[in-house]
Amino acid sequence: MRAPWRVAIVGGGITGLAAAVRLRDRAPAGTEITVYEQSGRLGGKLRTGEIAGQSVEFGAESFLMRDSATGADSAVVALVRRLGLADAIVHPTVGQAALAVDGGLRPIPGGTLVGVPGDLDRVATVATPTADADPDGGRPLLGADEDVAVGALVRDRFGDQVVDRLVDPMLGGVYAGRADDLSLATTMPALARAARVEHTLVGAVRAAQAAAPRRPGAPVFGTLAGGLSALVEAAARAGGATVRTDAAVRELHPTATGWRLTVGPTRDPELVDVDAVLLTVPARPAARLLAGPAPEVAAAVGGLDYASVALVTLALPEPELPELSGFLVPATEGLLVKASTFFTTKWGHLRRPDGIALVRASVGRYGDETSLQLTDDDLVATVHRELSKVLGTPLPAPVARHVQRWGGALPQYTPGHLDRVAAARTTLRAAHPTLALAGAGYDGVGIPVCVRSGETAAEEIITALGGSGS
Repeated sequence: MRAPWRVAIVGGGITGLAAAVRLRDRAPAGTEITVYEQSGRLGGKLRTGEIAGQSVEFGAESFLMRDSATGADSAVVALVRRLGLADAIVHPTVGQAALAVDGGLRPIPGGTLVGVPGDLDRVATVATPTADADPDGGRPLLGADEDVAVGALVRDRFGDQVVDRLVDPMLGGVYAGRADDLSLATTMPALARAARVEHTLVGAVRAAQAAAPRRPGAPVFGTLAGGLSALVEAAARAGGATVRTDAAVRELHPTATGWRLTVGPTRDPELVDVDAVLLTVPARPAARLLAGPAPEVAAAVGGLDYASVALVTLALPEPELPELSGFLVPATEGLLVKASTFFTTKWGHLRRPDGIALVRASVGRYGDETSLQLTDDDLVATVHRELSKVLGTPLPAPVARHVQRWGGALPQYTPGHLDRVAAARTTLRAAHPTLALAGAGYDGVGIPVCVRSGETAAEEIITALGGSGS
C-alpha cells in the first residue's frame, strides 16, 4: 500500500463531512481525503437561508442532545464540541406542541413514545383506544428477531384511532411516511427490544422509557445560534479534505491497489485512483455505483424508497399564534400541511422586536406527493389558508416567503430494513473491505445518526487500510 493513503468520500452531506473529520483525526498524517459532491454546495439537508432579513433553516432544524442508548452526548453534540462550536448551542424556549384534530389544536399527550402510549388514559383527549385494548396474551409481543410495521402492532393492540391520530402524525413529522409501512425496529429500536420481552404494548412502552438513560431537566433538542450551515462549514474546514462540488461520481471500479472513480461529464470524464471509497450518497445513487463491483449489495440497497417533501416558510407581521412550538396534522384531517413549526416562538434567539414571526409548514407524505406538483405560489397560498383554518383566525399576508423542495429526502424503512442492511454490509465488507456505506438510507434519519454513521464507516476504512500493511 502506497503512502499517504488516498480516500474518496462520495457525498458532501453531514455524513460525509463527519467521516472526513474522523479520518483527519484518526488516519495517518498526510492522508489525502477528497469529498465529491454532485451539487454545487455542501451540507445535504442542512441548509441555513434567510427570509425577511432573518436566518432560518430551510432543511433540518435541530438535533437530539443525548444518545438515546447511553445518555451521553449525541454524536453531533460531540462533533460540535470537537469543532469548537459548543458555545453556539441553543435550546427551544417553548417545547409544547399540538395535534390538529377535529378542526382544533389539542396538546400532544405526554407519556408516549413517538406517539405510542404508555398510559391509555392520557391519550383520551385526542384518541380513543378500542374497548378491549392490549390484552396480555401470555407471551412477548414479538419474536426474538421479529420486526413489524409500527402501524400493524399498534392497530392490533390499541385500535385505529390511536394510530391515525397520534402515531401516524408523529412518524409522519419525522419520516414523511406512514405508520403502516415503517419498520418498528428501525424507527423505534428501544420499543422493539422491549416488545420482544413484554406481553403488552403499554408494558413495552413503559419498559423502553424506564430503560432510557435520564438526565432530569436536561434539554432534549438543540441547534446552533448561527444556523446549522455553520456546522457544515466548520466540519469542512476541520476535515481538511479537498472539496469538489459539481463533481458527480458516475462509475466505480476496483483496481489492483484500490478503486478507480469516473468523475464528471460523460464527454470529458476524469479518472481518479484512490485506496478506499466511502459512499455517503442516498441508497439509489449508491446502488448505481455498486452495480458493477457489488451487484448483490446494489440490489439490496437499491430497493429502498424515499419520500419527497416541501418546506414553506412564511414571514408574518404580528400574527396571532398560540404559545406552542408547532403542531402535527393527522392525514385523516384532509389537509395538505402535515406539520408546522412556529420558529420565532419555539426558538427564543429568533424572536424579533418588530413582531415578525417565522412560521414553517411541511408538505408531502409518502405515496401522496401530488401536492408537490403545485407551483410555489399555489403551495404558499394553500399553506397560508390551511394554517389560518387550523389556528381559527385569519393570518396576515406574508411579507416574505420561501419554498424549499427536497426531492427524495426521507428514507422509508420497511420491516426487516436493519437485517437487510446488515447483510449487505457483511457481503460488501467480505468482498471489498475498502468500500463502505454510510448515511440515513442505512442507519436512520436525524443529524446524530448520520454523524455516527459517517464516523463508523471512517473507522472501518482506517481498519481496512491499516490491516493492509500501509
